[in-house]
Amino acid sequence: MRVGAASMVDASTCGQVQSVLAKLSLCRTHVLGGREYLCNDCGKSSSRYNSCGDRHCPQCSGSKRVDFNDKASKLILSGVAYYQVVFTLPSDLSELALANRNELADLLVSTAWKSLSKNIKSEQDYDPAAISVLHTWNQKLEAHWHVHMLVPGAGPSLSGDDWKEAKTPPGVRNSDGYYLVDSEKLKEDFRKRAIAKLRRLRRDGKLKLGGKFEYLQSDENWEVFVKNLESTQWVAYIQPPPKETSGGGEVVNYLTRYLTSGPISNHRITAADSDEVVFMAREGKRVGGEREQVPIKLSVPEFTRRWCLHIQPDQLTKSRYFGGWSNNRLAGYMARCQELLGTEPEVSETPTEAVDSMDSQWEPPSLPECAHCGSIELSLVCETPKPTWKELFWRESETCPEWYAERQRESHREFWTAHYGSDYYDWYLETQVEVAMETGPEPAKAIQMYLPGLTPGVSFEIESF
Repeated sequence: MRVGAASMVDASTCGQVQSVLAKLSLCRTHVLGGREYLCNDCGKSSSRYNSCGDRHCPQCSGSKRVDFNDKASKLILSGVAYYQVVFTLPSDLSELALANRNELADLLVSTAWKSLSKNIKSEQDYDPAAISVLHTWNQKLEAHWHVHMLVPGAGPSLSGDDWKEAKTPPGVRNSDGYYLVDSEKLKEDFRKRAIAKLRRLRRDGKLKLGGKFEYLQSDENWEVFVKNLESTQWVAYIQPPPKETSGGGEVVNYLTRYLTSGPISNHRITAADSDEVVFMAREGKRVGGEREQVPIKLSVPEFTRRWCLHIQPDQLTKSRYFGGWSNNRLAGYMARCQELLGTEPEVSETPTEAVDSMDSQWEPPSLPECAHCGSIELSLVCETPKPTWKELFWRESETCPEWYAERQRESHREFWTAHYGSDYYDWYLETQVEVAMETGPEPAKAIQMYLPGLTPGVSFEIESF
């Protein structure tokens, strides 16, 4: 990512993508500060640098994964079957989501839950719950928006005071003994709800329709687009526990793996240099199960571009809790479940071990080791605090990545050119004067330098008639 950032960032790259790439390029480098240790055995020094902490950084998400895994694992009850349900947007909507991330994420997740909740209540008559985790990629890092949901196959009855498990309806062939809801009805309900919400978003002017989708500003073209979506087979895939001994913890671990890291992990990358990246990806249309792994070769700019497709706005929440597991109902719901079952939450394996076993990019917190002899007998020599991002990313700072500083200078030039003309910025750089400082025994006072045409202590009022 550090190699590819400079090659793919230009004036059209949004500020957040630039900021994320700049943070990742400095992660665990000396400019972020850290700690220096002296080895008591070999006498040599070792340094541990601070991490960037960005939620898109695969190196910095370990503790977040542990927290999620720990919280989700406490919801798992012994003796209950847990299902994974996957809802996927058609490819056209996945592409449209790139310019409407918050809107399409809410459309996908909310309509998926409403469809699932409605069908569980009507078919199985118990109070449902779910955890959802949003994914926006496929194995080739292309836009592929879908949501994974962890769903219990049982719950408190809605029509009585007993506990109800999901049962296969009479007349339905079922070879594995697991059944949640009718998948065809679920798909149809999901499609209807999603399209209805999509129509409302456009009607209310909340959809950005530009570039490839500019033609959808026409009402006639929009109706054709929607009709095609209505005739498309949408995906709502219900995956039962892989085996009778499988617990919900396995699905929790699966969701945890993808919650906070990026769309690709290091172990899938088989080769990389300054020109291209080679990684393994599954191919084929098979839903569920394993597909053939094939090598994918991309140029560094293209690999970086695809990776950046999955940088999400700060306001977009990837994981959500619904129904009985929602924050305002959780305590009462879990107490009711345990009362009816007479059990306590399932004790899963230690969260740190679980997360560590499924993501080799993150190492759990440990005692620092000497980089030279491996000893843990270290003494802290000094500690350098982490600077603020404002300090690090000032365009004239030595710590700012050069490509990021250059983009800031270009943006600065564009701003002043738009307000004062094409020659102003160059004139300003050539004639800028250092802030005059008064000398003497008293602390120096800065003298404000005002922009042309602006004077202090003068205000202007527009008289209304």
